[in-house]
Amino acid sequence: QVQLVESGGGLVQAGGSLRLSCAASGLTFSSYAMGWFRQAPGKNREFVAAISRNGGSTLYADSVKDRFTISRDNAKNTVYLQIHSLKPEDTAVYYCAARTAPYFSVLRTSNEYDYWGQGTQVTVSS
Repeated sequence: QVQLVESGGGLVQAGGSLRLSCAASGLTFSSYAMGWFRQAPGKNREFVAAISRNGGSTLYADSVKDRFTISRDNAKNTVYLQIHSLKPEDTAVYYCAARTAPYFSVLRTSNEYDYWGQGTQVTVSS
């Protein structure tokens, strides 16, 4: 079955950096558009970033586009989220998601995705 496993979260100080990874299995990874979402305590899940099947198209939430970079390695079945200049408001559980999509599509709403990982916690201290 399809599995998405996130890793790379942790406790970091404000201004620090992290790289989150999401390893996919049970699917033909290059056929899937991928996305990252996050959910802070007491808040709804929100879109963070998305990437097309070949990595040629990306999309970011306005709140993160100058600090976050999404990328993928189809040979390793992995999507990444590089985060710089972390802020306390970035504290959340970060989820990756997958959906088959046309070649250049990027998907920004959670209900467009079929598969989800279990999440990785990112905590930013001030």
